[in-house]
Amino acid sequence: QVQLVESGGGSVQAGGSLRLSCVVSGYSLSSACMAWFRQAPGKEREGIAQIDNIDRTSYADSVKGRFTLSKDNAKNTLHLQMNSLKPEDAAVYTCAASSGCRYCGDNFCLKSTDFGVWGQGTQVTVSS
Repeated sequence: QVQLVESGGGSVQAGGSLRLSCVVSGYSLSSACMAWFRQAPGKEREGIAQIDNIDRTSYADSVKGRFTLSKDNAKNTLHLQMNSLKPEDAAVYTCAASSGCRYCGDNFCLKSTDFGVWGQGTQVTVSS
């Protein structure tokens, strides 16, 4: 059974940093497409970053240059380093796994429907 467990959420002031982690069990991180999504109250779920089996990363414009996705294959753990946080980054962040990443040329096209395994989410709060 594949399980994803997130951690690292919390409350920070604007401009601060957080590092989210997603521990994967029952599935090899090195062969998966992994992604982070977020959802703020009253808003649709937003895909923000993905990393594929050969560590190619792609990011939504809303986080590009501030967030960095990485994998620790030895620990089967996905990390999302979030810097220069803004109040609009506040949301529940959830990691997800899929057998393959979707690519759409120059466009970022991360779709939640491509992902079948999800974590429970971790809350990020950013105060101004």
